[in-house]
Amino acid sequence: MKTNFYKAALWSGIIAAVVMLILELILNPLFLGAPVWGPPRMMGAILLGKDVLPPPGTFDFGVVMAAMAVHIPLSIIYALVIGLLIRKVSVGMGILFGAIIGLLIYFINFYGFTAIFSWFANARNWVQIVIHILFGVAAAWPFKAMYKIETETEK
Repeated sequence: MKTNFYKAALWSGIIAAVVMLILELILNPLFLGAPVWGPPRMMGAILLGKDVLPPPGTFDFGVVMAAMAVHIPLSIIYALVIGLLIRKVSVGMGILFGAIIGLLIYFINFYGFTAIFSWFANARNWVQIVIHILFGVAAAWPFKAMYKIETETEK
C-alpha cells in the first residue's frame, strides 16, 4: 500500500475523532440530559482509572487530555480498518460501509470493552448508536475523498 492510503486514513481518523467528540458533547446533553463532560471522563478513565468518573458534570483538563490520548489513536486505528475495507468501492458504498462499520464499533466499544471498562455499559443508548454510525461516515467520507484524489494525481 502506498503512503497516500495511510495519509488518508490518518486524516480521516482525526476528522472522525473530532466529529465524534463534538457530537458527544452536544447530543448526550441535548437528548439524554447527560452531563457534557461525562463522555470525555469515561474515555479518560481508561487511562486514569474509575476515580475520574465522578463528578461527570465538571471539566478537568488532565482528564480531557487523557481522553484524547485514548480517543484519537483509537479513531485512527478504526479509520485504518475502515480504509482497508472501503478503499476499492465507490464513494457511496464506502459511506454506507462506514456507517455499518460505525455500528459494529458501537457493539465492540459498548459490549466488548465493557468486560474491561465496566462503566461503558451505562452509556448503551440510541444516542451512542447514532454517534458511532456518524463516526463511521465521518471516517469513510473524507477517506474516500482523499484517497481518490491522491490516487488520481499519481497517474
